[in-house]
Amino acid sequence: MLVVTGASGHLGRGVLEELLRRAPANQLIASARDPQKLSDLAARGVQVRQGDFADPASLAAAFAGAEQVLVVSPDKLGEEGRQLSENALRAAQAAGARRVLYTSHMGTHPDSPFSDHYAIEQFMAGLGVPYTSLRNGYYAESALSHLGRGLETGEIVAPEDGPVSWTTRADLAAADAAVLAGAGHFDGPTPPLVASESVTLAEVAAMASELLGREVRRVVVTDEQWRRDKLAQGMPGQFVELLLKSYRDMRAGVFAATDPTLGQLLGRRPQTMRDFLAERLQPAGA
Repeated sequence: MLVVTGASGHLGRGVLEELLRRAPANQLIASARDPQKLSDLAARGVQVRQGDFADPASLAAAFAGAEQVLVVSPDKLGEEGRQLSENALRAAQAAGARRVLYTSHMGTHPDSPFSDHYAIEQFMAGLGVPYTSLRNGYYAESALSHLGRGLETGEIVAPEDGPVSWTTRADLAAADAAVLAGAGHFDGPTPPLVASESVTLAEVAAMASELLGREVRRVVVTDEQWRRDKLAQGMPGQFVELLLKSYRDMRAGVFAATDPTLGQLLGRRPQTMRDFLAERLQPAGA
């Protein structure tokens, strides 16, 4: 039995949809805080179970009979997020899972904006269960946070950045499902699961200009000016600091890596940032 947590979220749901192409529905377990959101999966033969990372007792039933458990990292920061993930991983171990998998992040390190993932990887290494840490690429969808309203205003205003191998959530869901279904075997952290090219925000601006049929400029500001502007606009301070750490890591090349592993798991070329933008942007007058 393959268990996917966070099954009502974007990534978890995507993984399950991909697994349904690879495995019998009755071998799949979808776990979510609110199983009513998964009624359509239940109608297709997937076992739907209630499981809340904040309620470890619920996870014992959610993970019962599991051979592998994919713990999709929760949408929480800091100590709360780490504790929730540890709860789920301990429950998977207690349920007798032969392997636990976790959705980590490319380039994670102790001082990165994704240091929570690094801490969880260290926890998994000491758990005593075979594990795979899926070092997923920086979501192309997250790039929209860095673009802000730049595509509307014609100016992408942000601190100095660096190349990022932006990777679509859909490609990562397909790759994560492939690993769960046995298409690739990884012990410990995977290679970075990333797109085949990395681009800067200036290059994103050029792509957007071409796709929209109007100029989108890249405007570089200092970290401090950007911090002041975002706080004045009401962005929560914790999120401001998280994004600033991202920019510093971009400048250091932490997210620039490209690697063939994602394409090998997909059996095709991963989507590029231009592909992602082309699906979402309409040219002037369209």
